[in-house]
Amino acid sequence: MPGFRAMRDVLLAHRADPEAAAAAFAWPDEAEFNWALEWFDAVLARGPSGGQLALKIAGAGAAEASFAGLSEASDRVANGLREAGVARGDRVLLMLGNVLPLWEIMLAAMKLGAVISPATPLLTEADLAERVARGRIRHLIVASAETAKCAALDAALTRIAVGAPVEGWRNYATLRMAERRFVPQGITRAADPMLLYFTSGTTARPKLVLHSHRSYPVGHLSTMYQIGLQPGDLHLNISSPGWAKHAYSCLFAPWNAGAAVFMLNQPRFDAAGLLDALVEHRVSTICAPPTVWRMIVQQDMRAWPVSLREAVAAGEPLNPEVIAQVQKAWGITVRDFYGQTETTAQIGNPPGLAVKTGAMGKALPGYRIRLLDAEGDEVEEGEICIALDPPPAGMMQGYQQDDGSTAGLEGVAQEGGVYRTGDVARRDAEGYFTYVGRADDVFKASDYRISPFELESALIEHPAIAEAAVVPAPDPVRLAVPKAYLLLAPGHAPDRDTALAVFRHIRAGLAPFKRVRRIEFADLPKTISGKIRRVELRNQEAARAKAGERAAGEFRDEDFPELSA
Repeated sequence: MPGFRAMRDVLLAHRADPEAAAAAFAWPDEAEFNWALEWFDAVLARGPSGGQLALKIAGAGAAEASFAGLSEASDRVANGLREAGVARGDRVLLMLGNVLPLWEIMLAAMKLGAVISPATPLLTEADLAERVARGRIRHLIVASAETAKCAALDAALTRIAVGAPVEGWRNYATLRMAERRFVPQGITRAADPMLLYFTSGTTARPKLVLHSHRSYPVGHLSTMYQIGLQPGDLHLNISSPGWAKHAYSCLFAPWNAGAAVFMLNQPRFDAAGLLDALVEHRVSTICAPPTVWRMIVQQDMRAWPVSLREAVAAGEPLNPEVIAQVQKAWGITVRDFYGQTETTAQIGNPPGLAVKTGAMGKALPGYRIRLLDAEGDEVEEGEICIALDPPPAGMMQGYQQDDGSTAGLEGVAQEGGVYRTGDVARRDAEGYFTYVGRADDVFKASDYRISPFELESALIEHPAIAEAAVVPAPDPVRLAVPKAYLLLAPGHAPDRDTALAVFRHIRAGLAPFKRVRRIEFADLPKTISGKIRRVELRNQEAARAKAGERAAGEFRDEDFPELSA
């Protein structure tokens, strides 16, 4: 295990010098590794750090735990799960909110060698049935309030309820009373499977991403470095269990650093309540998706004297206007970064790297990024590709197939030994990458290449707009024109005056070929993880064009003679 700790310490030592960190860093390559046993138990939970805060939950389900306390609790849970029939390699669906047992079970499953498939409580009965079948699930660990969704599932599945007792289900509280001393059954190979995630499915059916005992625990050294975490920090990540982002910085990145995880449970997201918690609990680092940052900047941020040292954003590209507003209010630069369910943080703006407006940063330590066109040639604007010679530690094992087999990296590698992310970026002369969009989302209008993200960033600078999604609308002359679906901020009406104000705003800030030509005020279709499904909007536009229809609430720039006056 010295390789992991040594490389972790290298990154901490060079936390403000990305070039030195990249030069000194190499991925640890132990053949055997169990992060929960060899790092969490053996290092964090022992000695002076054992009594330090590891996890703090505020709001519903408020709780605190030290590293030593979590180590003991997860030992008991591991023994309890073993008694319930959970064995090495078994797939376990875990559907809980941000409650203390979630972290106890994650650690316990790692110790056992079981494979956890995290699931959000937002899933429906049909979603669960699909995941159980495709994921080859054998055991269920579910919040008591959600157990009714599992009534139609295979009766042979082990059922464990967390919370109030449920008839026909084992109770987690009883399982947690198992023997304290845990003895692992054999070694854990670093390549053994550990996590099975379903992707968010923004453009197609969700894929099953399989990660190992190396890829996420070790791979998230890059995420730790990007966030700028240090031992003793209190880190808040706005994320729901069930998605890879939760593991990114609610578990592996902070605990790799020896920092504590802070969670705020709210019945419904409230930006003012979040800001209150940042001040009250003296949170030192935060990671939040752009949607949350856009809600934060609508508050009078100066009224909250936060103690933040680091602020980052991930999940979708962060709009430059948001970065500017946070900087003005708090004197802190929100640093964007990029990763996927299939990987850890790949590209970002770690501490010490000068942030360029609109750019998502440079390749993080351990990752070699190439931009390739469809023919595999190097270009300055192309698909983000990860070199696989050799693969970075943070790269998934592969996609698990519905029959339980795994299509390894050889199944996803393209010619030239790369993994194609499906995202497009451009690179400048200094090596900074700027996000352009999903390969499926970028389109041509009047023979010009259009980045939806660029137009969306310009749109949300207007005070009337809370969120925007830009897609191509078929046009007989230009092939396609940019159309914006807009979600309005409170206090603004979806009428002609608002549309005219938006058209004028766009004309003042964008070149003519980039101008949005059509507007529709509407809710935006999203995945249950909160990502916009532009594919639905594209299909809707194509269907309307084929039928020769125009949306009742659509505004077109040609309808406004004032624009040409």
